[in-house]
Amino acid sequence: MKKVAIIWLLFITVIWGSIFPIQKIALFGVSPLVFNSIKFWIAFVVAFFIWKERNFKYAFVLGLLVGTAYISQTIALKLTDASKVGFITSLYVPMVPIFSYTLEREKITKLQFLGFGISLIGFYLITGGINKMNTGDLLTVVCAVSFAMHLVLVTKFSKRVKETSLLSYQFLTVALISTLLSFNSSWHLTSTAIWVVLYTSVVATVLPGLIQLKYQKVVGSNTAALIYTSQPVFALLLSYLLLGERLSLFQTMGAMLLLTAMVIASLKKV
Repeated sequence: MKKVAIIWLLFITVIWGSIFPIQKIALFGVSPLVFNSIKFWIAFVVAFFIWKERNFKYAFVLGLLVGTAYISQTIALKLTDASKVGFITSLYVPMVPIFSYTLEREKITKLQFLGFGISLIGFYLITGGINKMNTGDLLTVVCAVSFAMHLVLVTKFSKRVKETSLLSYQFLTVALISTLLSFNSSWHLTSTAIWVVLYTSVVATVLPGLIQLKYQKVVGSNTAALIYTSQPVFALLLSYLLLGERLSLFQTMGAMLLLTAMVIASLKKV
């Protein structure tokens, strides 16, 4: 069962890595809030009709975190490189042990502390330092913190209730937040954006959401976080192929440090 869980979690990691360059392409001339609103309304409708079990209390909490993560990340994609967003988002991995201790009383090891410290150095290099850090970089940090908390709470809540009961209202919460914030935005979508919305709402949101809720509790938060370390690698590869983005020498060093930090911080249960 654990091997099957690892394979499925790796599969959704590939999907998540693909959304960075794809969304950046789709966001040309499109409001990030409108994009997220439509994306999560579609995800909600699909989840609502497929899975009948629903739990509002836990799903609402998860929805607030997912909403914060995706809204900040989508706006960041308009302001900075997709490859940078992919790597900075990965900061959530070394953050997971900290929130695991806070929310689950899961002991933090010295290696995990080391991983968090290395990740800060990597973040400094990949953003070019405080003076070169832009708004998109900072928004991506907000995204990383939200994803870290969400990952830990998914593991915690799915042990209490059936995992599918957390999906539909989680997506509904994000859809409502995005819609309320996008009233003054243009609701125009390009043909490219429409296809990307469908891909990100169903293939990259509903499907991974179900897989994550079903299999993450099998391997635990820290092991799942280790699997997710490959996400920025796929994001970088596809950003290069689709957008022609390249990292500078210092950014490459920062990316390597972030990958090292993610592996170190996730070693406890592997």
